[in-house]
Amino acid sequence: MRFYKYQGLGNDYLVQDDPRIPLSPLQIRQICDRHYGLGSDGILAGPFMPFTEDFRQIGEAAGLSTEQNALSFCALRILNPDGSEAEKSGNGLRIFTRYLYDRGLVGHNSFLLSTLGGQVKARFQSPEAIQVDMGKVSFNSQDLSLPGTAREVVGESWTVNGQTLTLTAATIGNPHCIILCTNGEDLKAMALQMGPALEVHPAFPARTNVQFLRPVNRHAIDIEIWERGAGYTLASGSSASACAAAAIRLGLCDSPVEVRMPGGILQLEADAAFHMRQCGPAGFIGTMDFTPDETAGGVR
Repeated sequence: MRFYKYQGLGNDYLVQDDPRIPLSPLQIRQICDRHYGLGSDGILAGPFMPFTEDFRQIGEAAGLSTEQNALSFCALRILNPDGSEAEKSGNGLRIFTRYLYDRGLVGHNSFLLSTLGGQVKARFQSPEAIQVDMGKVSFNSQDLSLPGTAREVVGESWTVNGQTLTLTAATIGNPHCIILCTNGEDLKAMALQMGPALEVHPAFPARTNVQFLRPVNRHAIDIEIWERGAGYTLASGSSASACAAAAIRLGLCDSPVEVRMPGGILQLEADAAFHMRQCGPAGFIGTMDFTPDETAGGVR
């Protein structure tokens, strides 16, 4: 199997050259493993083109009408390193956009992609400026399938492992749990300490991505990320989108918002309805071949 490896702010993905070759969960874990495989934060299985059954199924699973799905250039599946599947990934979408451009499949004009998290508009301007319209952020508990009365989950006090946290929950096609932090807190330490417990908190039926946010000024925030299905990660485009929206909703920031992560910076814009647009880089690393070995040790 051939893969094209890219990174977006240190968040690396393998684009599967031929997505018609199915990957088992064991193979996904083996390929993504940094000691026994090629090493990555996930696999981008695409492009599924409009004439394939996979394309139709991805659109249907995302709730797109036949007419909406038909407007997409292609469809994309995002596979986590633990073998599960993600609905949406900002870094993954920027990487996939660059892959399509590098392969000569798209130009500089905007185009639509179908993902399990909905339809996404993308545009390649340059390797340093790839735009992705991530969709609308919702803080509604019903959109997140959270228990309790219907409400916006914004700035609530939750107690997790004996620690009281200020929590905002959001979805942009995939779930996010955002913890507001003070100046004295170590964001990375909190991500490593609290991220695993929050990812599998029973309030989130499909698990959740977790972010730890500190406002810098009216147009900038710092965040650290514990990613669902991947663990601690240097950057995440969907996390950056959810955190920028949360900072605006909490009254801490105004659009545009510069989201600072260990891997680098993304620029986020939000309209009044919290439709998010992000702009950032994606870099090509190399082409890699992989032959699955079901007898290889170390990965289960």
